[in-house]
Amino acid sequence: MTWLSATPGFARDDYTERMQRLICLLLLLFTLGGCVVYEPVAVGPTQQQRFDRSWSAAMGAMIDQGVTIEAQDRGAGVIRGNRGGITIAAQLQTLADGSIQVRFDQSGQTSTDPGLIHRVSDSYDRRMGR
Repeated sequence: MTWLSATPGFARDDYTERMQRLICLLLLLFTLGGCVVYEPVAVGPTQQQRFDRSWSAAMGAMIDQGVTIEAQDRGAGVIRGNRGGITIAAQLQTLADGSIQVRFDQSGQTSTDPGLIHRVSDSYDRRMGR
């Protein structure tokens, strides 16, 4: 006869059930203590990757429309080209919020092909997926 069964009002099954509950509770607490929650990290292109994509799209748009690239200064964000006496310039600028602004300008004999600047801009938009 064990001391547990000799204790009045206390059965061995109660003791076993309580120990099982205690062990389950401890396991649950230890398991929760091992959980780690990380802050979500925004995944997306870097500022340099966005600039590179815009640069390639601007250059490609000019080439798509038959503009011959004459000068490019990546550091200044300027691409210049010519087609039929019309000079097309693309100016890329990184804004304070990290976005890239691209502006196309034309000069020269614009009356020979007044729609060139619009076609270059449309081609740029297509390349950027807009």
